[in-house]
Amino acid sequence: MPQISQLLEVYGSQFFWLLIVIGIIYFGIAKNMVPKISKTVDDRQKRITDDLAAAQSAQDKAEQIEADYRTSINDARADAISNVNEAKAKAAKKSEAAIKRADTAIGKKADEADVALKAAKTSALKEIETVAAEAAQAIVKTVSGGKVTATDAKKAVKAAF
Repeated sequence: MPQISQLLEVYGSQFFWLLIVIGIIYFGIAKNMVPKISKTVDDRQKRITDDLAAAQSAQDKAEQIEADYRTSINDARADAISNVNEAKAKAAKKSEAAIKRADTAIGKKADEADVALKAAKTSALKEIETVAAEAAQAIVKTVSGGKVTATDAKKAVKAAF
């Protein structure tokens, strides 16, 4: 093969040109491509850092909003409990007042009923005395044939009661 025999003659020049081409490519990449790649990596790192800072800020803000929300919920709960207790106290006062009014009304009715009962008892006793006096007159007249006056009969019945 004739190419193999020429290899030693051209080997040195090919190796030289190979080193020059590789050097040009290396320096071309180092001067043009590496700064662009470095800039892209730095931009990405900056964006990631900014995004993390924004996320942390948003999380802090969300935690503050949640704390404010919990505070307002607790305040509302305390207000509701206070309102319920006030309503219970008012209802208890109204109930006590209604019970007092009812007790007073019942007491008045009981007093009125007692007075009416005493009046009815007195009236009934008078009627009983009158009937008893009349019955005593009739019994005396029927049994002994004597006559007793109404006043004497009433005195005798009163004495017996």
